[in-house]
Formats: sequence, C-alpha cells, structure tokens
Amino acid sequence: MTGLFEISTQGQGLYEFTTQVQDWVRGQKVEDGLLTLFVRHTSCSLLIQENADPEVQTDLRNFFHRLVPPTTDPSMSYLTHTYEGPDDMPAHIKAAMMPVSLSIPVMNGRLALGTWQGIYLFEHRNAPHQRQVAAHLSR
Repeated sequence: MTGLFEISTQGQGLYEFTTQVQDWVRGQKVEDGLLTLFVRHTSCSLLIQENADPEVQTDLRNFFHRLVPPTTDPSMSYLTHTYEGPDDMPAHIKAAMMPVSLSIPVMNGRLALGTWQGIYLFEHRNAPHQRQVAAHLSR
C-alpha cells in the first residue's frame, strides 16, 4: 500500500504530521507491518522527535542553524552553490546530515511510536514550500 502526504511549510522549522500518518495507517486495515516514509526533496528531512514540549523543536532548529549557517556567514565562504539563495546549500547540507526516510513498525493497527514521539518534516529553507512525503506500508 502506498500513499502521499502533502505538507505546507512556512519557512525553517519542524512540522508535525503524526496525526495524518496515523489516520492513513488506520485506514489501511493492516494489523502488523512496517511503514516507510520518504521525503521527495533535497532540502528538508524527516525526524521522529519529542512532540510534548515545543522548545525541543526550537532548540533543534537553532542548533542546526548554528551548525550550518547561511552562506552569508563568513564561515561558509567556501561554498560555491549559492545562486538559489543563502539558505539553499546549507539546506542541502542539513538534509545530508539527517534522515530523509523513516521506518516505523505497525503493531495492532497502530504506529509503534513512544508516548512523546511525533513524526516531523524538518524544513531547512526560509521560503514556504509544498513538500511531499511518500508512504509505503508492507505487511
């Protein structure tokens, strides 16, 4: 079984879409299986992360911004791919550092996520984007 999730972003940050995934899995009527999610873009990633305290998402975004600043930062002057904006190549680097696919067990018809875990698209670009995440559920 396959599906596609559309996620609208409004700039850099983490966008939770756990509920949409849970609803889709429930509709597939699969008791036990494996869900694979894959983001179809090169400047964002997928994460399973805490969904209880929004400060976690803020701190992650701030950490990766410090780790990989925009190309306008003097420390990034070695980058050559700059014509798509100062956030583009850093977005590619962040996507290379983080997962672009996730595997989540399905047990008793439900995602086997922990109590505080949520599924996030981590947008690394400043501008709004329409992102697609492909899903494959196997028994």
